[in-house]
Amino acid sequence: MEYGFTTAAYVVSAVLFILSLGGLSGQESAKRAVWYGITGMALAVAATLIGPGSGLWFLSMIMIACGGYIGYQLATKVQMTQMPELVAAMHSLVGLAAVFVGFIAHFEIDNVLVVLYVKGEELESLGTFGQLIAKKTAVEISILRVELFLGIFIGAITFTGSIIAYSKLAGKVDSAATKLPGGHMLNAAAAAVSLITLIWYFNTGGFFPLFLMTLAALFIGYHLIMGIGGADMPVVVSMLNSYSGWAAAAIGFSLGNDLMIVVGALVGSSGAILSYIMCKAMNRSFVSVILGGFGGPAGEQMAVEGEQVAIEAEGVATALNEAESVVIIPGYGMAVAQAQSGVAELVRKLRAQGKYVRFAIHPVAGRLPGHMNVLLAEAKVPYDIVMEMDEINDDFPETDVAIVIGSNDIVNPAAQDDPNSPIAGMPVLECWKAKQVFVSKRGQGTGYSGIENPLFFKENTRMFYGDAKASLDKLLPMID
Repeated sequence: MEYGFTTAAYVVSAVLFILSLGGLSGQESAKRAVWYGITGMALAVAATLIGPGSGLWFLSMIMIACGGYIGYQLATKVQMTQMPELVAAMHSLVGLAAVFVGFIAHFEIDNVLVVLYVKGEELESLGTFGQLIAKKTAVEISILRVELFLGIFIGAITFTGSIIAYSKLAGKVDSAATKLPGGHMLNAAAAAVSLITLIWYFNTGGFFPLFLMTLAALFIGYHLIMGIGGADMPVVVSMLNSYSGWAAAAIGFSLGNDLMIVVGALVGSSGAILSYIMCKAMNRSFVSVILGGFGGPAGEQMAVEGEQVAIEAEGVATALNEAESVVIIPGYGMAVAQAQSGVAELVRKLRAQGKYVRFAIHPVAGRLPGHMNVLLAEAKVPYDIVMEMDEINDDFPETDVAIVIGSNDIVNPAAQDDPNSPIAGMPVLECWKAKQVFVSKRGQGTGYSGIENPLFFKENTRMFYGDAKASLDKLLPMID
């Protein structure tokens, strides 16, 4: 009966998770999708607590209470600008859990052998997991060793990779691509060590090859992400999401938990697909990013000529009052300034005048997939005026005013004009083709990725310097 209830609950949870992932593909259904996920997870936890092997209730309740409290504090205090860092930190915890579960599975295999064949005790003296292992054949034990080995390997890479991703996103580590002397040969050597230790562990079952592989995997995760520059960090976050999914699936195999296998596969595959889509949107090789930025353009970048011309709020207001069509391009700078409400108010004023106003969203705007869409939805911007890059790029030549708020790489013409640019070939929003372009920017810096933008020097571009929120506060009263 216990197994039947748990299995049924896991099936329902799996269906809810699938519905959740499907619903997150659209803004209209995203809120409902989140509740699907919450319900599925609550059901899965409840079924696990009262299912086979249940016990240690007091400890379980303490751990759930601690996790719930930490989650509540994070949810109420973390700003939208910090969401990419939070996601990366959460991925590191999944990776660390996979490592711990893998080691526990290894020690439990040894414990089962000692209890049954050295001490000669009965099967009932073992815990639920131990009894599950004891019923396995020698071949199944060998398969379990491979499963836990892979779980630790993927988990260790996810753990250190996510820590470095968090550090880069939070500004604690230089966002530039950095490799140790030897570059990719070090990664190849660590991968070779991991393969050798797999064979070693499979044949001996000893702890030392497992420990040696863990060290190699921790290094791979560190060095891979250190070798990826700031411009590719949205892809890195998505890729680490995929890694965490596969790590969870490996945990599921080790523990014999079908739901973890299903959910891990869902997260792993969806993260991999999203990473591929984002690589395509950035003209990046999927394999190259996974291997830590292997290859890439070389040579001196084109010099940028001209000067940046500043404009005050009055000039921007005059142009907007006279314009008939306006396209707004948000970026991470809007998130940092928390200017989404001011942008939404500007849109309401312009639309009240009968102007044709839309948003242009690049697939990798911000530092997290869908970052800008979430911010605009939070500010209650209508879904139907939020357009993807492919939907709006051809409309810029007929646009009177394009407003860039805190974006750099996604509106950089060097992607098309300079073959030696780090973002060469990346599809970008061609806002420079609009009649007038206003760029809201704090100063003349090159932004997070450190790439100069010729857009800022073009004749039809004016730089609206200052904090985006403060600039909009000045601008809004001037819009008739």
